[in-house]
Amino acid sequence: MCFYPLYLLAILLPSSLNALPVAPAGSAFSITVDGQSQSFRQQYGGVQQGKLTVNSNNTGLHCGPVAQHYRQTADDWKNANVNDWLDNWWNVHESEITANSNGFAGAFGEWALGNPHWSCQDEGSDSACDFSPCNNPVLNSKGGDTEPAYYVLESINRLNAYFTGIGEAFEVSSIGAALSKDSWATTFYKDKDKKSVTILREVLNAAATTVGLGAAGARMGGKASSVIGSAISALFTGAVGAAVPLLEKQEDKTFKQSADMGGILSKIVINAMKSFTDANNALMHGQNYQGSGDIRSYLKDGMFVDFGGINKNDVTNLISNMLTGQAINQLWRSQKIFILGGGKCGDGEGIGHGPKDYGVCRNGQAWYLYYWQENDVISLTDNKWGWTAVPPGADKLGKGDYAGITVANVIDSSLNSYIAGGYNYDSSLASSRASQALQNGQNPAQLGAAWEGTFTIPVCDVSGTIGKNYQYSGSIILPHGRGNRPVWCGPVCSQDLEKTKAFINAAKMKNFQSPKHLCKKKPGY
Repeated sequence: MCFYPLYLLAILLPSSLNALPVAPAGSAFSITVDGQSQSFRQQYGGVQQGKLTVNSNNTGLHCGPVAQHYRQTADDWKNANVNDWLDNWWNVHESEITANSNGFAGAFGEWALGNPHWSCQDEGSDSACDFSPCNNPVLNSKGGDTEPAYYVLESINRLNAYFTGIGEAFEVSSIGAALSKDSWATTFYKDKDKKSVTILREVLNAAATTVGLGAAGARMGGKASSVIGSAISALFTGAVGAAVPLLEKQEDKTFKQSADMGGILSKIVINAMKSFTDANNALMHGQNYQGSGDIRSYLKDGMFVDFGGINKNDVTNLISNMLTGQAINQLWRSQKIFILGGGKCGDGEGIGHGPKDYGVCRNGQAWYLYYWQENDVISLTDNKWGWTAVPPGADKLGKGDYAGITVANVIDSSLNSYIAGGYNYDSSLASSRASQALQNGQNPAQLGAAWEGTFTIPVCDVSGTIGKNYQYSGSIILPHGRGNRPVWCGPVCSQDLEKTKAFINAAKMKNFQSPKHLCKKKPGY
């Protein structure tokens, strides 16, 4: 970026800007030179607010050799082989990095800009990572090193902006408001025995992965990224590392219906994201952060060379939706809640009809979300066996406080989890799967609460029962409603007894007689 003395700005400012108000000292404005825009803070006051655009080719004003490298992209980084260049620079200047009080950033700033105080530390200053490449005599005298040096400077500056932005995204009150819901347990939990459930630890285990996905998603935005491999994986690993110490401080206690799980999650996420200040400072100093590598891992392949900033609302919504979904999932996993399906969309294949308002059509197959409601009063009628109902709180999804989570999210996420890990999809698998997806250029943030692992509701594929001679085969799937009670007189899940047993156990129906009490023969599960 090319900056000009204040007297020259006054000459270059077009007359149409004369009406703009005068900016006091300390106010911010930006200059665009050759298409490059950089905001900076006015030190002297008395200069017009606004933006100044200067094209050096037309005005005769030049920034030196560095100007030809403006509008940089990740491809430019790769074409200039900056990965190897930076490794070589690091090895040659390791003693300077160690000797400089600001570590790597200070040593590189001194070498590339003539500024040994270029710290890029997040210590309350807005200018610790500012730099002006235009006409900088040191940078412009580097010959063939000017290009890679400029790309590294830009990347460091933008990485610093990333950490600042993601920290600010979680200083806002919306994350706390989204997660601190006192009604969670009573909304999504309806067990007739009113028993306590130990779920807080499982939610906390999942939270670290979610924080990591939020950090990676903040860099990738709403799209899949062409910037893949170890660089994006470093963001994920570093973020998980930031969250884990906070999670380990939480007591592994019994979560009762009245527990403020939302409040706990809110505090953890906010503190985890604030810890990115530590990440920034450690990386800028040249240190390894949380096992994710030093700053070179984050800058690799030009991941930040043209980074345009964070959409804080998107990051906040992603994190809160995924964490809320994981909390709901754990509450539901403690009850008789499950997914049946696998037949063609529209049903009509002789095994019954599902609840269409709580189902999805996916790849030509229908899948339905169920809750086996146990009768909560003494009864001599068939009601004593319970019935299929809407899962507690499912009617709240897709609107109001839970607008970011839908029934379709629940089913899609659970199906993906089942495909990846069967009934054993845990937080460890979630973390490794997320890391691999990011390295492959996928962006879990695009799926939000539908990403695998957010929900792990047990799935039973009953399509194998179609056309088979099962007793009560027309009642394998049924709509929700009192009196509607599925009957499974055999290995209904993939026509496999072991899978059916695993499903029954995962759905909290072990020793539960209701699905099989009408069967003439014991179904084996």
